[in-house]
Amino acid sequence: MEHADAEYGGGGGHATAAASALESVVDPVVSVADETVTYANAAARDAFELPTDERTGDWDPATVLESWPRIESAIDETTVGTVRTVSLERYNARIHRSVDGATITFEHSGRAGEPDRPADEFTPVGESDRAVKDRAINEAPVGITISDPDLEDNPLVYVNDAYRDMTGYSFDEVVGRNCRFLQGEDSSEEAIAEMAAAIDEDYPVTVELKNYRKDGTPFWNEVTIAPVRDDDGTVTHYVGFQNDVTARKRAELELERRTAELEYILDRVEGLIQDVTDVVAGSTTRSELEAEVCDRIAMETVYDGAWIGERNPATGTIDVRTSAGGCPETGVPADADHPTAATLAEDTATTETREGTTHASFPLTYNDIEYGVLTVCAGDGRTINERETVILSALARAVASGVNARETSRVLETDAVVAVELTLTDLAVAPAALSAAADCRLEYRRSVHRTDDETASLFTVTGPDATAADLTAAVGEIPDLDCRILVEHDDECLVELSGGDDLVGWLSERGVRTQSIESEDGRTDLALEIPRSANVRSVVEGVEDRYPGTDIVSFQQRDREHETRQEFAARLEGDLTERQFAALQRAYLSGYFEWPRPTTGEELAQSMGVSRPTFHEHLRTAESKLCQAFFNDTQSSD
Repeated sequence: MEHADAEYGGGGGHATAAASALESVVDPVVSVADETVTYANAAARDAFELPTDERTGDWDPATVLESWPRIESAIDETTVGTVRTVSLERYNARIHRSVDGATITFEHSGRAGEPDRPADEFTPVGESDRAVKDRAINEAPVGITISDPDLEDNPLVYVNDAYRDMTGYSFDEVVGRNCRFLQGEDSSEEAIAEMAAAIDEDYPVTVELKNYRKDGTPFWNEVTIAPVRDDDGTVTHYVGFQNDVTARKRAELELERRTAELEYILDRVEGLIQDVTDVVAGSTTRSELEAEVCDRIAMETVYDGAWIGERNPATGTIDVRTSAGGCPETGVPADADHPTAATLAEDTATTETREGTTHASFPLTYNDIEYGVLTVCAGDGRTINERETVILSALARAVASGVNARETSRVLETDAVVAVELTLTDLAVAPAALSAAADCRLEYRRSVHRTDDETASLFTVTGPDATAADLTAAVGEIPDLDCRILVEHDDECLVELSGGDDLVGWLSERGVRTQSIESEDGRTDLALEIPRSANVRSVVEGVEDRYPGTDIVSFQQRDREHETRQEFAARLEGDLTERQFAALQRAYLSGYFEWPRPTTGEELAQSMGVSRPTFHEHLRTAESKLCQAFFNDTQSSD
């Protein structure tokens, strides 16, 4: 019965007649509103021995039943507009639930052959399957609601404890209202429309939207709504499941934000790589390259600036060569606790945040030659993640490669060089190993860079055992070394060494000109020319690291003449094709221009893997270019 207070509290003749009718009912009837017993008929008063005031008819609800909490819990769990039966020892309590209260009818269920028990000793005799399901629903860890579409505005008629705990609303504050009261200004209109469409079309739906608790606190609610049908397929109710997914949603939104930020950063950094590549290709000097790289990095909004430093052995500091943006204009001590110093010491990328600024340092190293360190700065506490570090490391390698190219080109362009003489005892050096194995002396004559990037070096071999057979046998004991006998004389051979340890090629890649190599008894005397502007110390240290036991004989700074013999040869070599140069070189070194000739054009053609006419064509063209270069120079000097 609904509105029990009105119906039994003197609401007129109709109410009095209803009360009189209930007084005649033989089963106990109790009406409850707001957790208070508002009426009990005569059968209830007798059965439960309720103390009453004859004048007022009032009684103390606490004395109704000792087992009242069980019935009261069942009232809270009963859906509005439905009936629930609770099995007790001698009675079955049928609870009729309305929005404002409940009416309970007790039906006698005594067992035959058993003595009667006092009316207030109601204990369960076993729970029905439905009772277990009902309790499971109410105690479920997710919010569960039931709404009635037959009532105006499809109001909620049941909510479980988890829903109340989640939203902060009590049962009475929720029942009778449409579930939209949880929505607010930031609730998704799309999600709301999706739920409305599902209800209109009677199909289940799951959405996520922002809801608001009673105290106004927002939370993310994963809502599932599904229609409940009777045996005829008619929708009688809607069941809803609410799951607070605030923690997961915040993590997802943060991940989306970070992903979007990362994608933006990586897009910018990848664009930066392309621009730096263009700078490396277009700059003409090392200083110009480094300055443009720092300027380009500083243009990015995600970075505060960048600077390039170089080790200064004299002062023990890392001096700034160039900088841009908000990075420092002064260097740092080489032994300081700073990412830049750590990068130079370990030759690896180092990232560290100090006082809200992240410093990411990357070694500028190419072919084991140190050209300094690039440091990128990012402020506002922004970190530089692993993928970004990989991209910036690639940028640093591109810069180092560009610096190496500029420094290498200065070998032919600069007059200021450092002449370095070294002694090597490491048998990893190919001519040293061959000199020890064949008991001979090797003198370096020239090198040729092949199309497969391999360097082949020509050596004159002298000694009592410098025969083709002896050299071939000795080379067989040296791993990966290939030796071709080009010309053989008495006690002397012209050989081509390739493979194995390519000393000349390794030095050439570092901007070093090999002046001479003389190997005997496993010992090698090496004379080099290094541009004075290059990092001479780094080159020499690279040789020492590559060949243990290296001794430095001398350092000498000097200026080249206007055009040295080597420069003239290099200029001529630039005019010759690889085949023309090889033909001219082999003809000269083999004594082809002497008389009588110790070798024939046929033999030289075979050594080059070409036909005899082709060899002579290359040789004649090379001779013509040699004469032209010589006479042109002579005329210009006059």
